[in-house]
Amino acid sequence: MYSKTYIPYKGYFSSPFARWQGTLQNEHPVELGAATAKRWLGKRGFDPKMFDYLFLGVSVAHHRMFYAAPWAAALMGADHIAACHIPQACSTGTTCMNQAAVGIEAGVYSNVLYLGADKTSNGPHTIWPNPQGMGGQVISENWMLDNINVDPWGGVPMIQTAEKVVKTVGGISREQCDAVSLRRYEQYMDGMTNDRAFQKKYMFPVEYKKGRKEVGLLEQDEGVTHRTKEVLAGLRTALEGGTHTTASQTHPADGNCGVILTTREKAKELSADPKVEIQVLSYGYARAGKALMPMAPVPAARMALEKAGVGIKGMKAIKTHNPFVVNDIYMANEMKIDVMGFNNYGCSLIFGHPQGPTVGRCVMELIEELVMKGGGYGLFTGCAAGDTGAALVIKVTG
Repeated sequence: MYSKTYIPYKGYFSSPFARWQGTLQNEHPVELGAATAKRWLGKRGFDPKMFDYLFLGVSVAHHRMFYAAPWAAALMGADHIAACHIPQACSTGTTCMNQAAVGIEAGVYSNVLYLGADKTSNGPHTIWPNPQGMGGQVISENWMLDNINVDPWGGVPMIQTAEKVVKTVGGISREQCDAVSLRRYEQYMDGMTNDRAFQKKYMFPVEYKKGRKEVGLLEQDEGVTHRTKEVLAGLRTALEGGTHTTASQTHPADGNCGVILTTREKAKELSADPKVEIQVLSYGYARAGKALMPMAPVPAARMALEKAGVGIKGMKAIKTHNPFVVNDIYMANEMKIDVMGFNNYGCSLIFGHPQGPTVGRCVMELIEELVMKGGGYGLFTGCAAGDTGAALVIKVTG
């Protein structure tokens, strides 16, 4: 599908993810994301002027979002370029990277930054005109909580889509959900060994305002909870008679990330190791049945694999955005793969879901795992609000 789009090795960063209403709750996502990108570019010795376009992935509105994308570009030192703001919930990052690839393949631009910057904390409380309202009463909306609690088309909370999939396919037990949840926690902890050696391959500390004159530094994820078999077994299910607990679904978070997408020649120039090549091969998308969101990653993955001309058995590593553990169980069953064998070193189920940067971080971990394995094909796939899914296939050589 794609033949000209590359990611420089180490041409990416992710901040740690902070728990909802935690350390980063008072930061503006655009300002913080741009500031982190500027610091990272400076550390790598990259001039922000090298970019000819920016895709900004922010899914939760905040003050001055009307100007979000060009504002972010200017704040990070690239005030000469145009930019596009893409808010697509959980698949924001997948869409940003695909749009960058489309433009590079077409020769529209040659060196693009995808900047993911989101804050689910302190989300906006908006009001909308309602001329027919009693006494002129407005329509109100809590941007985060209201939309998690009900899909206007599906008509149910997001957690209910997970339980609906369990009931639709059958054969998925609470015990299996707990077992996979525990495995995902153990995989995350593998990335924490040797003084967080794996995470340090891509993670970049984020500075935040600790006080009026004091700057804090967040260096590790905040909000990951300790899990054991006994702890998981003792949790109540989120819905009565369901299979998912707080440990088998993700938590909202805050954070940012950046990924450079460029030509092969420019990628070699910017790479920390020119012998390592990272090629974006294909993109896939899908929409599952009504209120069956966790099913959507499977047809999206199949489309991306078909476009890339490779099969699921040819994947050296697989990453998913898995807001519910049933996502991975369903995918493993449908695609005939070992549910315990993918999402090594981490996944959004465990480290949280800031939305805009979630996919970016997953893809970075996918790349680093492939490099450790000596190269090969990798698949990322995940679901998104509205029963949709999106996937990417990449290839690492060298």
